[in-house]
Amino acid sequence: MSETRYTKEHEWVRIDGGVATVGITDYAAEQLGDVVFVELPAVGKNVDKGGEAAVVESVKAASEVYAPLSGEVVEVNAALEGEPAKVNAEPMAGGWFLKLKVKNAAEVKDLMDEAAYRDYVKGL
Repeated sequence: MSETRYTKEHEWVRIDGGVATVGITDYAAEQLGDVVFVELPAVGKNVDKGGEAAVVESVKAASEVYAPLSGEVVEVNAALEGEPAKVNAEPMAGGWFLKLKVKNAAEVKDLMDEAAYRDYVKGL
């Protein structure tokens, strides 16, 4: 079973067999408001931890989705292009953005577990 980890920029990541699924948290989706457009990276693109991985636009603002880990994009959630509201409806499930082949598994130690993330959000 994979564990979900979190960034201070409100991305989540689940790693399963060296592949990390990336999305934004419930908190981030709520703060954005209604998502109207998602720009996904190209499959094969290499992203660095903390670098821009995708863009999400809502009725309130446009925001970057940052890569929680370094890696190569191996899959994108093409369903979001036609149905960006999935990000709001299922941010922690069907609203995922991309999957990365993880380059450096040691980067995971810098991410928060669920309890730490909950505490972080409470302080905002």
